[in-house]
Amino acid sequence: MQAVILAAGRGVRMKPLTDTTPKPLLKIAGRSLLDYSFDALPDEIDEVIVVIGYLGEQIKRFLGERFRGRKITYVVQEKLEGTAKALIEARHLLHGRFLVLMADDIYSRADIEKCLQHDQAILVMRSEVAGPGGKVLLDKAGKLQSVIEGKYNEKGILVSIGAYLLSEKIFEYAPVKLTDREGEWGLPQTVSKMARELPVAVVEATRWVKITEPKDLNQCPSPVP
Repeated sequence: MQAVILAAGRGVRMKPLTDTTPKPLLKIAGRSLLDYSFDALPDEIDEVIVVIGYLGEQIKRFLGERFRGRKITYVVQEKLEGTAKALIEARHLLHGRFLVLMADDIYSRADIEKCLQHDQAILVMRSEVAGPGGKVLLDKAGKLQSVIEGKYNEKGILVSIGAYLLSEKIFEYAPVKLTDREGEWGLPQTVSKMARELPVAVVEATRWVKITEPKDLNQCPSPVP
């Protein structure tokens, strides 16, 4: 089974740390964020496709052709146009079901494994504090309705945390252009568009460490097993 790790971004909010180092290689508790991404991968994953862009050669040197027993394949996102466009860069390599993770957040392997129980799934979490993020709206039946990006969301809502179990069917839907960011197309919004016609399970996570600003590198990184 394949996993796609999106690692192309510039990490602007992590400056000056990202002036010379790509965000996925920044360290928390002595280990790179990419190390934590691999911690979260279930045993079923035997190939990881890494979408690189900004300072991508450093990521290639770090991971090589195999990393922690898994084959590594790279694709380059030349124009940084958001997560939906980043996934499209890997389209020609993908088959069957596959995982998609952000390279700069820390997930629980147990939560990712829960996603594998479904044909397609989006991982969400109830926010512990108010702040920016993708607000997840469900219909009366508990099905995914939409994901709305916002600069301020109240505490206690469901937010998209950038982890998905998808299939090639996602590519049958045109990527959704974000209204709050110029020149970007959002993957969670595209997944919610697909969910109007195809089942997409909403799986609530138990653990998510969001890395947005330099101070976040001081958080306790240990994910739930």
